[in-house]
Amino acid sequence: MTEINLDERAAGILAGVEQLLWIDGRATEASTGEWREVRNPARRGEVIGRVPAAGVEDVDRAVSAARRAFTEWRSVHFTARSKALLAIADSIEAESEKFATLTALDTGNALRTQARPEVATLVSLFRYFAGAAAESKGVTLPSGDDQLQYTRREPLGVVACILPWNSPLMIAAFKVPAALAAGNTVILKAADDAPLTIQYLAQVCQRHLPAGVVNSLTGRGSVIGNALSTHPGVDKVSFTGSTEVGRGVAAQASERLAHLSLELGGKNPSIVFPDAVEDEGILDGLMASSRFARQGQSCTAGSRLFLHEDIYDETLEKLAAKLGAMKVGDPLDEASDMGAVINASQFEQINGFLEDGRNHPDLTTVLGGSAPAEGHLTEGFYHVPTIFGGARNDFRLAQEEIFGPVLVAIKWKDVDEVVRMANESHYGLAAYVWTHDLDNALNTAHRIESGWVQVNQGGGQVVGQSYGGYKQSGMGREASLEGMLEGFTQIKQVNVKLRG
Repeated sequence: MTEINLDERAAGILAGVEQLLWIDGRATEASTGEWREVRNPARRGEVIGRVPAAGVEDVDRAVSAARRAFTEWRSVHFTARSKALLAIADSIEAESEKFATLTALDTGNALRTQARPEVATLVSLFRYFAGAAAESKGVTLPSGDDQLQYTRREPLGVVACILPWNSPLMIAAFKVPAALAAGNTVILKAADDAPLTIQYLAQVCQRHLPAGVVNSLTGRGSVIGNALSTHPGVDKVSFTGSTEVGRGVAAQASERLAHLSLELGGKNPSIVFPDAVEDEGILDGLMASSRFARQGQSCTAGSRLFLHEDIYDETLEKLAAKLGAMKVGDPLDEASDMGAVINASQFEQINGFLEDGRNHPDLTTVLGGSAPAEGHLTEGFYHVPTIFGGARNDFRLAQEEIFGPVLVAIKWKDVDEVVRMANESHYGLAAYVWTHDLDNALNTAHRIESGWVQVNQGGGQVVGQSYGGYKQSGMGREASLEGMLEGFTQIKQVNVKLRG
């Protein structure tokens, strides 16, 4: 294969990148006539494209298109919907390297460790829900010879999917194919800071779907997100993002009793029992659960590391060495394990937490602790892996979601104590338990107040696995058959009196 340098590859992907809105099957500018620049997280100030700054009128246009398309799409036989989803998956897979490169440029996520796996997840979930399209079915009740009583699972209608910037394609994969398989039409709201991959996904969808089935908007969340949440023509709002913003979306959608699902923040416990260190793979597992390969910008990051006192020092030392060896660099560099955080605001927010950690009298800086001050990493919004030791569960760094590559290590001695600390959080998205004692593994997993618990592994979402949070980490489930049925359909009961 001919070698191509990174700048040439990026230039090829971005040539003429001036993404448009997708409304009613057509690419269109915003009614406002305004545009927003998309900047490269890896190179401060570098503009890599621009997208329309849509307004309320554009939301109206998209909703009208989606409502018109819904009438036909809901009536399409499930085999036709399945065929369309499979065709979309094939198209994405055929252009997977373009999607991955665009993702790395758009988000700052490293190409090898994050961008390519994200595209693979997108393909897998389109195929999974193509297979699940036939499962949106009802039941017949045994009601006697003079009655036919049955239920129908019907689509909700127009679904607004409001997406985040950290893993836009993966989160779109949780929502879009499930909504389509169930017979809904979709309006995507791409994240302000990472819209390019979503707009290209919408473009690919147009090849295989009737006009208006998938629409996609770009622009400020305070304008587009609010308009979608309050629009009477939107039947469901599916939001992924911060808990703070999610509360506002929920308030707006609930005001008109719209269907709603929320996947919000997390401050997730990772509990290591003494026997777990006998497994040579535990360090790799802890690295994966830390989500440092995604710069810690993941709501499922196991950022509260509970180490039993008997193995605290040894495990922390080994983990610090492993995390410290990660290569932080250009997201397009195949050698990079970890890329750049999304923007200046997020970079400074992480800096604030690091300053608190460095200045806290009870915390010790085991690894990192500050952003690079010189060298090529200062060209972008780069942070390095950081571990603070000596933490207590009530410290700010152990309670607030940092959304950066920062772990806080906390000692524990008693199982009841560590379960209590794990649950002392208003979040409840993910958790990790590390032990080879089956009783400890299952009892701890069952007692933790989280919607998603992994035992002896730190990997990501598995296709078909129900995903969602407890408490203020959200409501509803995604990425699974039950998520599709509960989140994108509603039940109609039909009773028919038969003549004897």
